Order: sequence, then C-alpha cells, then structure tokens
Amino acid sequence: MATPDTLHASCVAWNDRAVLIMGAAGAGKSALALSLMALGCRLVADDIVQLSVNAGTMIATCHPNIQGLIEARGVGILNATTRPKAQVVLAVDLDRCTVERLPQPRVFTHLGCDLPLIYRVDAPHFAPAILQILKSGWSDR
Repeated sequence: MATPDTLHASCVAWNDRAVLIMGAAGAGKSALALSLMALGCRLVADDIVQLSVNAGTMIATCHPNIQGLIEARGVGILNATTRPKAQVVLAVDLDRCTVERLPQPRVFTHLGCDLPLIYRVDAPHFAPAILQILKSGWSDR
C-alpha cells in the first residue's frame, strides 16, 4: 500500500464499504457523518481522511491523533465507535446540490481511482439513501 494522501473530508462505513463526504468548512460533513452513524455506520475519520490505493481500490483510514473523534458543531467533540479502515465506494460533494429526480451518473477521480459521485440532496431521505447505496448499490434499471 502506498503512502496515504490526506483529504479534508469525513468518512463513515457500513461494514467495509465507505462513503467519502467532501465539502468546504461548515458544509455539513460531520453532520452527515453523524446522521449516517445514527443509522448504524461506523466512523472511519472526521475532518481529515487518509486515502491510499491497494490493488486499484481506494482505502480510507484515520490519523491516529483524531481516531474515534467527531465534531458536532455547537455540541463539542464526541467519542465514536470506529472502523479502522474501509474501502471507499462512494463520494459525496456537499458543495454542490442537485434537484434532478434521476441525475446522470457522476464520477470523482482521486489517486487514479474512479468513484461514483453524488451531490447533496436537501431532503430527509439523503442519509438513508447513502446508507442504502453502501448496503446494496444502485439498480441497473
């Protein structure tokens, strides 16, 4: 495995399948991570994600200094159950929003890996939909 690259993002996983949550400061990365954790995901990293590639697969880990910690804005730094590493299978960009009912597939490319990319959806089903993608992926229909 190569030396990790760091990205200002958050990352949570369902089993070994992780979502990389990206966006500017204050965009809601930690808030979305907390929502997904409330649905059963485990924290990989909050604020700084270490990414590396192993056999063409993107792997997320956390720097040891912040492992097991997540910020809840206005509440404080919280302890969290973690997953030490996970395969990143999805990227979310909170800086962009979509209103399309069925958006065209998008791709996030980093470290030579292509990941499916979704933009923020301002609706209550957003976090549950991300969890469902982690669990079962998309329909081919």
